[in-house]
Amino acid sequence: MPMSNPTPTQASTIAVFTAADLESYLPALTRLLQDCVAAGASISFLMPFSATQAEAFWRGNVLPALQSGTRSLLVALQDGQLAGSVQLDYDTPPNQPHRAEVRKLMVHPQFRRLGIAKALMRQLETLAGELNRTLLTLDTRSGSEAEPLYIGLGYQVVGRIPDYALDAPEIEAGRGLHATTIMYKQL
Repeated sequence: MPMSNPTPTQASTIAVFTAADLESYLPALTRLLQDCVAAGASISFLMPFSATQAEAFWRGNVLPALQSGTRSLLVALQDGQLAGSVQLDYDTPPNQPHRAEVRKLMVHPQFRRLGIAKALMRQLETLAGELNRTLLTLDTRSGSEAEPLYIGLGYQVVGRIPDYALDAPEIEAGRGLHATTIMYKQL
């Protein structure tokens, strides 16, 4: 299965995937998304979340953006297994050619706490610089494990929006909604 631009890290390889790479790794990407959602990741999906829904996300959302050249997909491979991914979305209006958005940082539950998220984000920032994108934005569930990760990487908190999205643990606790934290980083 071909990969583009492999970069070795301490324990994994980070690669920028092409549309063809996505199609080759579609079953593994589908499992990654499904397993992250099942583990409680707040990445726009709720349980129950089927393999069909996960595959539809990759085919219907990510693949067309890769084909049109408006998004990059970075993946982490650990001992040949897909361990994580993140997307850099640079489909911006004409007055924002310097900006990009970080989307869907995921690390498979069995590969967490190995530095993979940091490695993916560092490579994403390098790629953003190569694309002359000097401002990165993102949002993350307020209070999540990802929030301190981003702060540790130099992202600044703009603010929080209450009741932003549904969240399974919140629904179970009788609340149903959680806040999101909006962040940015200037490269």
